[in-house]
Amino acid sequence: MYLSKLLFSILSVMCLIAPPCALAQQATSSQAPSSQPSSIDLAAVKKLIDRGQAKEALHQLDVAEAQQPTIPGVERLRGMALYAEGDFTEADHALAKALEQNSKDVEAAEYRGLTLFRMARPADAIPILEGIHEWAPGTKVDPSYVLALCYLDTRRYDDARHAFARQFGFEPDSAAAYLLAGRMLLRHEFLPVAEEYAKKAVELDPRLPLSRQLLGEIALARQDVDQAVAEFEKERDLNPLYGGIYDRLGDAYTRAGQYQKALQALQQAVLLEPNSTGPYILLGKVMLKQQDPVSAGMYLERAEHMDPNNYMTHSLLGQAYRALGRTAEASREAETAEKLQSAAPPKLETPR
Repeated sequence: MYLSKLLFSILSVMCLIAPPCALAQQATSSQAPSSQPSSIDLAAVKKLIDRGQAKEALHQLDVAEAQQPTIPGVERLRGMALYAEGDFTEADHALAKALEQNSKDVEAAEYRGLTLFRMARPADAIPILEGIHEWAPGTKVDPSYVLALCYLDTRRYDDARHAFARQFGFEPDSAAAYLLAGRMLLRHEFLPVAEEYAKKAVELDPRLPLSRQLLGEIALARQDVDQAVAEFEKERDLNPLYGGIYDRLGDAYTRAGQYQKALQALQQAVLLEPNSTGPYILLGKVMLKQQDPVSAGMYLERAEHMDPNNYMTHSLLGQAYRALGRTAEASREAETAEKLQSAAPPKLETPR
């Protein structure tokens, strides 16, 4: 009891001698909100960009930067949002600033390399992308792929081959690396180099699957149908259960006017790839060539059921209906084909 009274007396004296203003300040400091601006939630802003709300993300970044300049990560997100909006020039400025603030910001480097590529500045993108050795956690486009495309556009074909190989984990000078690079070169219409690489792949591994098919595709692109047929037949002999080669053989035979061989190859393609529309469309085309619109219509109607948005199917189906005297249906199919072809997005080309 004596100790309790003594403690109470000491506390009472302390309250009496403490200055009232000090006590008031202490109470105020414990209750008043901080005058410092609250930190922006960068992860939430990133989610806005990923959800397609780039404008709202930019607004939040502007507000945060007005309150507290040079917040780490803001310029990277600003560049990403501007990229999503298609404003590549401003995106490049923001991403360059982000890299000035942090030269090790891998995601900013990836986006800046991609931005420069989209701005048709592959030579400027290359040194940035060459410094990236691993994906950032939020990466959506493989930097090795973008780097390879930059090499293609600057005619550095061997470097492109190495970059493509790195993307797939191939040895850079292997047959698979040459074949992969050859396919990409064909896609971008670099035919002489594509053929050189495809032949090198065959030289390194004569039994490499799809290497002969690539040579056949290159021959078709050169309008050398006989060579294409020869290469596709070699691929069929190497890879007899690959359905895609029978589709390509059927196309080549059709172009060569060998309709019976085309029918046989395309029916084999249907057996091996029953869910692919390509063989059905080609079968319809061959039947039209052979003046058999009934059979053509049957195959083309099957293709239309599988993929109603292929304009070629509707165009050929219109021809079959017209040959059968079904003029109203023929006009409808021709109109649908025209609408689908007009609505098709333009073919994306890499900057040259």
